[in-house]
Amino acid sequence: MRVLVLVKANEHSEKLAMPTKELVAEMGKFNDELVKAGVMLAADGLKPSSAGKRVRFGAKPTVIDGPFAETKELVAGFWIWQVKSIDEAVEWLKRAPFGGGEEVEIRPIWEESDFMESMG
Repeated sequence: MRVLVLVKANEHSEKLAMPTKELVAEMGKFNDELVKAGVMLAADGLKPSSAGKRVRFGAKPTVIDGPFAETKELVAGFWIWQVKSIDEAVEWLKRAPFGGGEEVEIRPIWEESDFMESMG
């Protein structure tokens, strides 16, 4: 199964505060482990919401320029992992070099096979 691992934004990521060299090295090591194990399919960090836009759909689409107020609802980065179960994803994530207070969400990705019954 594929999962999307969402790294939540925080005050530092929204202010373009770069991580320490030590954290970059630790995260690089963790990412290398994911690649060697065949788990990581994709990964990237996202620029702060001040560089983004939202489109709200209604009778007419409305464009909203960043930054966006609620950092707890924003994503700062992501991985896409191929794992056997969500529990395996949790075990991998527990090894990630995050400090105190970070929150990371794991969400299963819909697969085409999940829709076979509705498509048939």
